[in-house]
Order: sequence, then structure tokens, then C-alpha cells
Amino acid sequence: MIKNKLLGFGIISLLLIGCKAPLNIANIHTEKNIYITSELSEDKEMAAIIEPYKHELEGKMNTKISHTNIELNKSGDNSNLGNLLADYTFEGADEWAKKNNFPPIDAAVINIGGIRTIIPKGDILTKQIYEVMPFENEIVIVKMTGKDVEGLFDYYMKTQKNNPVSHILIETDDNSISKKLINGKSVDEGKTYYIATSDYLALGGDNMFFFSKGQMIQTGIKMRDLFLDKFKQNPEVSSPDDVRLVFKNKKVQE
Repeated sequence: MIKNKLLGFGIISLLLIGCKAPLNIANIHTEKNIYITSELSEDKEMAAIIEPYKHELEGKMNTKISHTNIELNKSGDNSNLGNLLADYTFEGADEWAKKNNFPPIDAAVINIGGIRTIIPKGDILTKQIYEVMPFENEIVIVKMTGKDVEGLFDYYMKTQKNNPVSHILIETDDNSISKKLINGKSVDEGKTYYIATSDYLALGGDNMFFFSKGQMIQTGIKMRDLFLDKFKQNPEVSSPDDVRLVFKNKKVQE
């Protein structure tokens, strides 16, 4: 009985071994790691090909396009660089609207987080605009009813964030809005407003979900390209110094 069992196990084992697929061992080659350090030799042929383009690019990036007698920064609720770029956004969108048979632009909103650095006092170079605005955002126009524009003011009341605006005045006092103007006038719920902004904000970036109630009109204008053109058109920058955002009793400064 025991012998029969052992014989059965033996036969089953042989069958299992015979059913196994042959195991192929891949050839393994050990290669040397190459670390990118200053000691790595330069590909002279490739460097020779790249060199003319490198010089051309460096030349363009170091080209003077404007000048400022003061530092342009993003500090405070009414930063001079923030307000300047908001005005440029307004102007660029308004020029586009006129050329394309759209109504005039009423206001502009951009976000402070999209402005990545300051512009020091002195000559303004092309590369500095790329540093200020490294993103590929486009300018869009959002068509909104006066009623829906109230969402914009509610946003600033709740966040008290220093996102730059143009042709808008917002004044808050504690948890209420004490003043809200577009182009110096009170908001008319029956009026249609055209607000220039970036595609990032129009799609709800920085929690600006109020834009979703409007109709988005694409201009195809890159914000950085517009800013480059605007600085070139203004050899001596005059930064705005007017007050647009007034957050009374603000507890936390941006």
C-alpha cells in the first residue's frame, strides 16, 4: 500500500517536471554608470553646432527693452508691478476687442502668484520678462452679467488676497464690501461686462470659480508676449500708484 503511494507520488512529480516550460536566462551585461559632472568631457562637434544659436538667444535675452527708475515689485495690496501688468492685460485685451468687433473691455484681473519675481531699478531686459512670467498663459475675455460679477467682489471680500486688478476698486471693511466700482461706476446688474484675465483664472485657478458663470472668449494672446510688447512701447516705465484694493482691518498681509 505504502509502496503504491510512493510510486504514485513519483509519477506525479515526473509529470509536473515534464510539464514545466524551459527557463530562458537572458544575457546580463554590466554597464558603467556615467555621471554628469564638470569632469565630463564636452562633445565638441555638438557644441560647435549649438554655439551660434546660443549666442543668438543670449543676445535676444540680454536686449534692453525698457527702463524703470524704481523697483517694480509684487509687495502689498497695490503692488506697482501687479497693477502695471494688470493695466497691460486690460490694454492688450481692449485693443484686441476693438480689432475683432467686440465691445470695449470693462476691467482686468490677474493673479499675484503668476508674477514670479521683481524687476529691479534700471534697464529692463527681455530675459527679465521671462523670469517675471515663465508660464504660457493666454489672455481671455469673460463675458458676464452684472449679477454674476458680484461673485468677483465676494471673492475679494472673503479672501482679501492681493490679486491685481485694473479699472476696478474694491474696498472691504471687516466682513462686508463698503465700495465696489468698475470704471469708476457702481455695478449695474442689468449690464453685460467684459473682464480680461488669464485662461488659468478663467478656468477656476486660484479658486476664482465665479468666472465659470460667464462666457469665455479666447484672444490667442500670450500674456508674456503682450508684456514684452508693452515694455517695448514704453521705454521709460511709469508704474501706477493709485489704490485699487482697500482691505480695512485686514488681519493677514500677503
